[in-house]
Amino acid sequence: MDAALAIRNADVVSVDGVRRADVLVDDGLITAVGPDLSIGSAARTVDASGRLLCPGFIDLHAHSALRPFDDPLLGAKVGQGFTTELICPDGLGPAPLTDATVGTRRRYLQGLEPSDAATWEWRSMQSYLDALQAARPSANMAACVPHSAVRESVMGNANRAPDRREMSAMKDLVAESLGAGARAVSFGMIYAPGLYAGTDELRRLAETAAEYGVPLVPHVRNEAAGVIDSISEFVRVCEQTGAHLHVSHVKLVGVPHLLSDLLHTLSSAQDRIRLTCDQYPYGAGSTLLSALLPGYAFDGGPQATLERVRDRAERERMARDMYAGLPNWENLFGACGPDNIVITQAGGERGDAVSKTVAQVAEDAGTDPAFAVLDLLSDTELDACMIDHYSTEKVVREIFSSSGALVGSDGVFNPHPHPRLYGTAPRALGRYALREKLITVPEAIRRLSTGPAGVLGLDDRGEIAVGKRADLVLIDPARYVDTATYDEPHQGPPGVELVTVGGTAVWDNGSHTGARPGAVSGAQSRIDRAGDHR
Repeated sequence: MDAALAIRNADVVSVDGVRRADVLVDDGLITAVGPDLSIGSAARTVDASGRLLCPGFIDLHAHSALRPFDDPLLGAKVGQGFTTELICPDGLGPAPLTDATVGTRRRYLQGLEPSDAATWEWRSMQSYLDALQAARPSANMAACVPHSAVRESVMGNANRAPDRREMSAMKDLVAESLGAGARAVSFGMIYAPGLYAGTDELRRLAETAAEYGVPLVPHVRNEAAGVIDSISEFVRVCEQTGAHLHVSHVKLVGVPHLLSDLLHTLSSAQDRIRLTCDQYPYGAGSTLLSALLPGYAFDGGPQATLERVRDRAERERMARDMYAGLPNWENLFGACGPDNIVITQAGGERGDAVSKTVAQVAEDAGTDPAFAVLDLLSDTELDACMIDHYSTEKVVREIFSSSGALVGSDGVFNPHPHPRLYGTAPRALGRYALREKLITVPEAIRRLSTGPAGVLGLDDRGEIAVGKRADLVLIDPARYVDTATYDEPHQGPPGVELVTVGGTAVWDNGSHTGARPGAVSGAQSRIDRAGDHR
């Protein structure tokens, strides 16, 4: 049997175990798997003795919706083995849009998904996916329909419930976006304007998701003291509609005593609905610095938020609430404290704040930490991000080992990023499975590959089997481990010897090949693959 790629004597990993086998690849697909295969000719043969061969990893929470326009190689992700990314999580994404909302959506996302090269000429989900395919990313991309973008397109940034016409328009826009090939509907219940949605609005949109057989993927309203009620809200929605629930980045923000309640909530709900979840294996988050503000700060859109952070009376009100908290509000400032919040991006003339804690920024300026946050948001015009340390490693590991959570990096491409951007997959497989035996290697592959493929309905990948896409990761198990740290985050894992996307090598012997063969799910435009090796 002829092949474009023959991988010999690999330890092939599946959810059922590890077995020694050869794997043949041709025309982008796996054509044979078995011991001592007879090969006629092969364009390339790799001796994989002593190496693990894994199905390509699928990142279930990727803030890479705009990154391919500036950096289509996506080295931080493919260099650790991610071959498919689920983009537009947290209800946040660059499509769908209208002429009236493109400016505010672009401005709101700038801190989380900075891009200089994206043209923002698209309006529909279909035209965005086509533009993304035209950027020729190295990795495959699948998109969520982001609720905040949908809501803003129909209602602007109004803090109210939709009327009957608006609700119908939102359902139609979600259906249109799912029809274009989006694989889930995401919600960000701490991000504007999605945070203004009531449970009935969530239920109505869940009806559309259920019709299309795709999951709801929420960042729930509160991951601190209100985490149980917040997850339960979406459980009830899915009980009423039959939708699949996939909870994003399960965590406990400053409330370790709720660990048993959290695990019970997840496990008991699985008896009533189809429920999955994902987790990044770290005790710190990373998001927009504006997430420290009370919800009312965002009413009216980014310009109104800027006016509030610059208004003396509003500044005092927000600072007071950041210290005292508000009912049912996830107060990250209070839960983490200014000593545990680190600036990872600051636009304009405030680059000096990057890598400093909020407490340090406040001390340098001779001001209160809450006002330091407001000043940063004002000076950067909201273009600022943070890392917020909220949990212990013990709690993170207990959730990981007990919940069965799949893996999503939640990686953000900041100047000083969270280490999860480079280290999520090797932390889950290399550290938690290979070294510490917290889970087994087959279980790690279920969480990184097979499980995510099932959640997204990507039947053509997620395992090494004949007829599947040749998205493959070959690693040296003795060397593969996360090396990225909070102080030095730009460090990919050693031991990644080969990564293929659709049979094309994108990472080879520790460096990117320059190939860009990624396929965008739902995109109608297809790039001539003859140029992929340029």
